[in-house]
Amino acid sequence: MDIYLDANATTPVLPVAAQAALAAMAEDFGNPSSVHSTGLKARALIDGVRERARRIVGAGAGRLLFTSGATEGIQTAVLSALSAVRSRADLAGARWLLYGATEHKAVPEALRHWNALLGLGLEVRAIPVDTQGRHDLAFLREHAPGAGLVCTMAANNETGVVSDLAGIAAALENVAAFWMVDCVQALGKLPLALAATRIDYAPFSGHKLYAPKGIGLLYVRADAPFTPLMAGGGQEDSLRSGTENMAGIAGLGAVLAALEDGGTFRNHAELSAFRLQLLDALREALPGLVLNAPLETTLPTTLNFAVPGLPSRLLQDLFDAGGVRVSGGSACSAAKAAPSFVLQAMQLPDWQAAGAVRLSIGPAADAVMVREACARIRACGEALRRHGPQHGALCEDPGALDATLSGDCRSVLGEQLADFLAHQPGLVVVDVREPYEHALPLPDQFSGLEVHAVPMNCLASAAPAWVASGRPLLFFCRSGGRSRQAAQALAAMGHEQSWTLAGGLALLPQPASAVDPALYV
Repeated sequence: MDIYLDANATTPVLPVAAQAALAAMAEDFGNPSSVHSTGLKARALIDGVRERARRIVGAGAGRLLFTSGATEGIQTAVLSALSAVRSRADLAGARWLLYGATEHKAVPEALRHWNALLGLGLEVRAIPVDTQGRHDLAFLREHAPGAGLVCTMAANNETGVVSDLAGIAAALENVAAFWMVDCVQALGKLPLALAATRIDYAPFSGHKLYAPKGIGLLYVRADAPFTPLMAGGGQEDSLRSGTENMAGIAGLGAVLAALEDGGTFRNHAELSAFRLQLLDALREALPGLVLNAPLETTLPTTLNFAVPGLPSRLLQDLFDAGGVRVSGGSACSAAKAAPSFVLQAMQLPDWQAAGAVRLSIGPAADAVMVREACARIRACGEALRRHGPQHGALCEDPGALDATLSGDCRSVLGEQLADFLAHQPGLVVVDVREPYEHALPLPDQFSGLEVHAVPMNCLASAAPAWVASGRPLLFFCRSGGRSRQAAQALAAMGHEQSWTLAGGLALLPQPASAVDPALYV
């Protein structure tokens, strides 16, 4: 059973939202633009969800349109604002476009794209932040009069830092620049009353709050300019053409209903208590842990930390081996293995930016999940104390084995594992992960098997005996990379029955009993 602590990246779909989406596909499948009864029923569903969303975000007289998610919302807002900058006399003297230095990459990329495409030639500049991740308001007051558009966040996706929106609004007072606020991490976590603010545009994304992927919202202040990103059949009052995503809208509507009803999601005090429990477990497991953003100014759902001497990837692999899913920062940047640009913008030391780990829960988290998460975190700490890198170098390379040779390496898919094991008498299963990963429990699929824990740098000494025995070998690791390397090396030595578990433990099917709606966090 996985414990998922990466809710800022995405969340599972709330069961009632999944049911609503399925019902929309099976029953309310009509085209909302059709005038017959099936179409009218679909139109009523859309109108009902929109009205609920309007109440929750405090849209007032502003416009609220459905999008495919935050990226489309950001693109639409930036296009709308920059099109107006090009034509409005009060913005004729605009010199730059401003964005918070810790913004999601979608924002500066959109600014650069539309600035170039519209031929504005404005300078795209980052608003500095302090060591706590808060915007430099003095910089903003100085530069806002020359800005065409200012882009900030309600709360940061990596650190959870909540922006001083009141301070930003004050810095923008009597300034003609438009203001976009990324509200993706705010929905369900912060109070929203958008129409009572100076905010012109606010994008939202459903999959950050238990709705399906591919659905989002964009708030547009009543008198803010608007240019459609997508033109066509005139849907969404010609604000966003294209047949509406009925399943996504229905799923989002179910989540918004749960949010409005108040029985599904935890309040700020409950989430803060959960976070403190998790932090206590982390500090016990990882002595020396340093928080990268203070608790007082961050969302109660987010912890971002680093541990001296322990790289982010090591910690992520450790938690993954313990069945705890965390991340190193933004999911969009995770594959690049680079230091966090957010923490670099906060001027934190290099080791913190390179060693950052983000743990995030959703507002539907419960006490049972948090207790189990804390127990696993402590188990991970014990494994690290007993078998961590302080006991020897990490095992990245296979020593004397020539893993560059392309031997006859065979693969076993996770769904084929049970059948494979039943037809391989004498099989030796070899775990080539790090020693601290060996110390944590294996998945149930390996119960009762002869499993040898042999790190990569010890393979050279173990390989001759395996070759001599002729017994079939199945190598596995977390993601399938090391195990493929090991199996190829053994195959190159003449051991024909060398197998790798394709995709590693990450792609092993989970038993149906592990899917517990109570753990939807």
